[in-house]
Amino acid sequence: MAKSNKSEGTQKQQTLGGSFELEGKGLHTGLSINVKFSPAHEGHGVKICRVDLPDRPTIPALAEFVTKTQRGTVLSNKELQVSTVEHALSALYAMGVDNCLIEVNAPEMPIFDGSASIYVEHIRRVGVEEQNAVREVYVVKSKIEVKDEQGISQLTILPDNSFGVHVLISFNSKVLSNQYASLEDISDYAEEIAPARTFVFVREIEALLDNNLIKGGDLNNAIVIYDQEMSQEKMDKLAATMGTVSKPANELGYINSVPLKYNNEPARHKLLDLIGDLALIGRQIQGRVIATCPGHSINTKMAKMIRKDIRLNESQSPLYDPNEEPVLKIQDLKALLPHRYPMLLVDKIIEIGPNHIVGIKNVTHNEPFFIGHFPDEPVMPGVLQVECMAQIGGVLILNQMENPEEYSTYFLTIDNVKFRYKVVPGDTMVVKVTLMGPVRRGIANMRGLVFVGEKLMCEAEFMAQIVRNS
Repeated sequence: MAKSNKSEGTQKQQTLGGSFELEGKGLHTGLSINVKFSPAHEGHGVKICRVDLPDRPTIPALAEFVTKTQRGTVLSNKELQVSTVEHALSALYAMGVDNCLIEVNAPEMPIFDGSASIYVEHIRRVGVEEQNAVREVYVVKSKIEVKDEQGISQLTILPDNSFGVHVLISFNSKVLSNQYASLEDISDYAEEIAPARTFVFVREIEALLDNNLIKGGDLNNAIVIYDQEMSQEKMDKLAATMGTVSKPANELGYINSVPLKYNNEPARHKLLDLIGDLALIGRQIQGRVIATCPGHSINTKMAKMIRKDIRLNESQSPLYDPNEEPVLKIQDLKALLPHRYPMLLVDKIIEIGPNHIVGIKNVTHNEPFFIGHFPDEPVMPGVLQVECMAQIGGVLILNQMENPEEYSTYFLTIDNVKFRYKVVPGDTMVVKVTLMGPVRRGIANMRGLVFVGEKLMCEAEFMAQIVRNS
């Protein structure tokens, strides 16, 4: 049996091991808010339900539903709105939760202490359970970049073998100027990033209050930075509004009820927010994120760009490096499949996981079918593209059996076939086949995708039967 290649395709979806409920104050509304996190089925994603509204409407936590980004990320559709979602989404993403239902009874999520610690604590308590379905990962294959109109904020995502984040923040401030934070390993999130609290400048508070925001803000849920001197009278008035003790107006610095947890806590919190906003693409990311002066607006702009790419292309082409040793060569394939020239339509297998396989078919002008199939403008027959998918799917199933040479796989049904572009001589078909469910009673349901480069050329769903050879 072939050894599986480790890749993004081998990961399984995950959900919570149980439900948990929390109660806290809303940062902007000041309301007492209840929120419940529950496990969800495969393919559900993260969704937020407003249980306080008629018919309990639900919204997916996806970038196309972002409508506002002032002092927090706001999701809305015709039925509901929910704000300040980034801390919860950041924790779910970092802890590897793909499927979760969040039920909240207010138009925003509670702020708690301004960090993501409480979410991480309860996710750890109930645990995370692996599901059967394969997790879709967004693999960054070339540089993606967005900038704001002023050229101050910039997000770049580069190809990498894992997920990493680097954040640089810069403010025109005597107290908080330049800071840097990074996360090399997502497993360090709980200790290194989750406890970092949100922050606000005293000079911003008056404007936020005038805009009917931060009604629930206090020194227990944010780092407050005093960096521009004001009159003592104004300082006393702001302190009274926030329900806290005033301080001498000539003393600049951090105004905290709890000391800074890290020297660069504001930069770490910006990293926390960035992960929460990028979670809105609905998939884990394989790539390295470099952010200069990030904020919810540019973060969600990047997330929307990636979501658009996902919707247009449905699935990404698997990574193919011709220099890497294949998992199965042509000699191995002949031992598994009964097909021979001209009907052996697989050249090699480059990846095998528990529920998926990736194979290669090099299309040349010497293929026998080109003699009579559009000979002056050769096009690979669609039925043979489907046959290629089926053979590769057969390898996936037979490779898992103890005596594969004793069995063959046969088509039972073919459904939802779509041909998008022509496959022509010179193309290299990268074919990914995924089991749509467990194999039961010798019956396998599979979905196949044919790529040339980054283009999805063809797709089909098919059922196959495993039969012992006579």
